[in-house]
Amino acid sequence: MFAYIVRRLFAVIVMLLVVTLVTFGIFFAIPKLTGADPAALYVGKQADPATIEGIRQKLGLSDPILVQFWHFVTGIFAGRDYTGGGTTVHCDVPCFGYSFRTEQDIWPVLQDRVPVTLSLAAGACVLWLIGGVTTGVVSALKRGSLWDRAAMTVALSGVSLPIYFTGLVSLAVFSYGLGWVDGDYVDFADDPAGWFSGLILPWITLAFLYAAMYARLTRATMLEILGEDYIRTARAKGLREPVVIGKHAMRSTLTPVLTILGMDLGALVGGAILTETTFNLPGLGQAAVKAISDRDLPLILGVTLIAATAVVVANLVVDLLYAVIDPRVRLS
Repeated sequence: MFAYIVRRLFAVIVMLLVVTLVTFGIFFAIPKLTGADPAALYVGKQADPATIEGIRQKLGLSDPILVQFWHFVTGIFAGRDYTGGGTTVHCDVPCFGYSFRTEQDIWPVLQDRVPVTLSLAAGACVLWLIGGVTTGVVSALKRGSLWDRAAMTVALSGVSLPIYFTGLVSLAVFSYGLGWVDGDYVDFADDPAGWFSGLILPWITLAFLYAAMYARLTRATMLEILGEDYIRTARAKGLREPVVIGKHAMRSTLTPVLTILGMDLGALVGGAILTETTFNLPGLGQAAVKAISDRDLPLILGVTLIAATAVVVANLVVDLLYAVIDPRVRLS
């Protein structure tokens, strides 16, 4: 087990370096290949030539791309000074870049918004796992029943309806119409009740979409598992049905569920753009939309790296859970 964990951790470190290099190349190398001036992209269209040259010196855009990448990576762990144009700007550790549009470090902006996105992703994840997996298992055990047909119809609706539609409908009915919940987000430390009230509708809206997908996946997987030889053997040995389902069938059923959970949860931590925009939540998704609108490339780069890191780390956790659910994984 220890060797398996070490191998996975090493693979994660390598993957993070590759992802960082590729992401950095997209923002700094590709513009040169297309004939664009990277320095002009970081200051906007209205900047004068002196300002553009100062940005080029500060970012070291005249250096080879690998040298620029080395400065970027070392800045994350040791901080960085941007010197050029007669001025010096210091970026504290961890330095994910500096926005010359807003004149602030990128990391404090990300740090303020990550808790919002984490709260949204974690709460919705709990709801959709409980609701989706439970619904899928019951539907598989009662295949063809009225419950199965109704649950799969609702699941099909959840998959088909976009988040911005269900989000706006829920806001119109439960917030603006009935006034049951307050749609404004507040920090948990300031007001736990207000924090819960501000996130309950986004949680339910986001969980409705994912619970529908997980219910359909769980049902299909469970139906396949129930037809396996070892399930028939367990029943022939006289094991009680709850033991057969809970101890034997569920282990195999949860494997594909964990697979997509790692990707879905990692993507959400990187920013649930539609949900945060619909409910005006100040998370990473909303920050990404604003940065794209303002062409604030350092902030876009920072959000992209956070999203990539979240996906990689989430998949690492899933791989470790594989080893807990299925002991055969530890030997692979």
